[in-house]
Formats: sequence, C-alpha cells, structure tokens
Amino acid sequence: MTEMLQIGSFQLQRLIERIERLESKIGVTDSSVSVKNGAKQAQQYCKLPQVPPRTFDPSVSLDRLRLIQLIAKKWVNGTKLRYYFFENDPLRAGNDQKDIVRQGFEIWKNVGIGIKFEEVRDISEAEIRIGFRQGDGAWSYLGRDVIDIPGQGEQTMNFGWDLRSDPRGVDVPVHEIGHTLGFPHEHQNPFAGIEWNEEAVYEYFGGPPNNWPRETTYFNVLRKLATGEVQGSQWDPNSIMHYGFPAGLINQPQQYRQGINPAGGLSEHDIQQVRLFYPPLEESSYPELKPFRSEVLSLAPAEQKNYIINPPATRKYTIQTFGESDTVMVLFEDQNGDLKYVDGDDDSGTDHNSQIVIRLYQGRRYVLRIRLFFKSAAGETSVMLW
Repeated sequence: MTEMLQIGSFQLQRLIERIERLESKIGVTDSSVSVKNGAKQAQQYCKLPQVPPRTFDPSVSLDRLRLIQLIAKKWVNGTKLRYYFFENDPLRAGNDQKDIVRQGFEIWKNVGIGIKFEEVRDISEAEIRIGFRQGDGAWSYLGRDVIDIPGQGEQTMNFGWDLRSDPRGVDVPVHEIGHTLGFPHEHQNPFAGIEWNEEAVYEYFGGPPNNWPRETTYFNVLRKLATGEVQGSQWDPNSIMHYGFPAGLINQPQQYRQGINPAGGLSEHDIQQVRLFYPPLEESSYPELKPFRSEVLSLAPAEQKNYIINPPATRKYTIQTFGESDTVMVLFEDQNGDLKYVDGDDDSGTDHNSQIVIRLYQGRRYVLRIRLFFKSAAGETSVMLW
C-alpha cells in the first residue's frame, strides 16, 4: 500500500511538472505562484520618467483640453528625429546592442510615416540621446518632452539591461521609440476597463528585478490616463505599448485573470495610430506662404498644413496664426534637402496666437508646419507672413 502511494505521488508530481511546462509555454501561471514568487517570474519593464503635468486656466473648456492632451506630445509631422548613442561609460554599449535599437527605428520607419530618423555622431544635433546605463531600467521621455530635457549630456532614452538576452528582442526598443513618438502605455487606457488586484501589482513590481517604489508602479501601471490622452475608445491589448502581465494581477475582465500576453510586434491598431498622426508627406505639393497674404487653415483637430517660404529679401519676419485656435507652429530650414529646426511656438491652452519672429535669408528655402489642436466654431484660422 505504501509503495502504491509512493508511485501515485511520483506520478502526480510528474503530472504537475508537465502541466507547469505547458503553462509556461503559453504564458499561463497560477496566481499564487506568479505573485508570491514574483522575483523568479517577473520580467523587466519600461518606466516612464515623471514630468510635471501641464496646468491650464479654468476657462479652457473640456473639449479643448481633451484635444490638447491628445496632440500635445506629438511632433509636427515631417520632423526628422536624430538619435545619438553615448560613447562614454557607464552609458555606452557595443554595436550588437546598438544594432537592436537601430532595428527598432527601422520597424517604425517601414510602416511608412512622415517622421524620419537619422543616427548622428554629434550629440548637439540629436533630439534623442540614448544610453545603456545598467540597472536603470528601460525608459524614454514622452514625445516632445525630449526637447525640454536640459543639457546635451542628459539622456532622453535608456536601456538598462542586456537587450541580447531579452526574449522580447527588438520589441523593447520599438516600445521605447513609441514613447518618443508620443504614445503612452496602452494598459493605462481609461477605456480598457481593467480592475487591478492593486496590492498584488505593487508586490509584483516592487520585487526584483524591477524593485519599483509604489509611486513608480502607480504612475506606470495603475494610473489611468485622461480620456483626452487616447484616441477614440478602443483598447488594444496587443499594442506594442502594452505590458505583458502574469496571472494574479488583474481581477477584471475575467478573461485576463490568467494574464495578458501581447502578441509581439506592432499591432494593426499601432500602425493605424501612427499613420493617423504621422501620415506620409509629399513635400513637392506644399503651397508657398508669401508675405502679406493670409492663408486660411481649413483643418480638423490633429491635421496639419505645410508651407514653403522663399524670402524675397534678407530681413526680420513675423509668422503668426490668427483666430480662436490652438496650434503648434514649427519652422525648418531646408539645407540641401535636410530640414533643420529653426524655431517654433505652441499657443495651446492660452489666449494668444502662435508667433515666430525670425531673421530669414534671401536665397534660402524654409518649410513651415502648422498642426491644429482646437479651433473655435466662431471663425476661421489663418496664418500670415510679413
């Protein structure tokens, strides 16, 4: 009898081990294991830097505020984002890791968008400054926040573990570059309807290898985005911007109690969203903005108008929008087909109009890009150069 029990116990143990192996292959784990033993099960996650939120005058309407929140972090379409890899310790990495990041930029580029990417060797030319400080996690500033980071020696993106050994591979840099393009974490979408097991979440992310304090976990996981920060009401659990979660962290929806495992790579929704904000551009079709001629901006929210400026004389010019609207306006100089940032202004949430006062040179070619956040129904919005 004792021998039969031992055999039965052995067979039961073998069965349990077999089930666990199968579950690990499909990403399912028992909640008591995945949370209690989080140090063994947890993967490393992206943590967004916390930037003080913008404040707005109480007179800014809810609809206007939502549109500003949706678009504020996005670049004007047609921007070339230049990236630089630090070469000094402890921020440097070998080409094998840098190549994985380069592949991430290629994946976004191959979607066919109006944003361009270029690796540069001069840090002063770079908007994106990439380091590999180990133990600091993976992170990127969100969209246009990168231009507010002071000092050329400060990172705007980091990869804090060896990308070569991460089974997610190139998805890690694709996720961080998505943040640089202005896209937040998808699991924080207010329309997701996720009901968290909050203490289990704090315990999971508070353990190794992340070791996050509660405020970091709240900011990157539990905090719901404002409705204005997301487009429409669609939640995409397969988004490249979505964390994968083990069992035991989500109470509802019921089908995700055993965890969420994004499919990997860019989802169809990711591709739709990036093309919405950054559609391909044909520069040859831009109209010319001539001095003292008002151009009407017949735009819907998030749409953009682009103009060529060929100054008839070298002098100081003013470029300004008119009307009750929120816009971001950016001026580039065309240097042999390469657009270099010159100046810009963002009037969103204020009672003034975007304005650039700048010295322009005869014989040089400039490109002006204007993106609309919001406009009053009371009248048209226009732009003028004088």
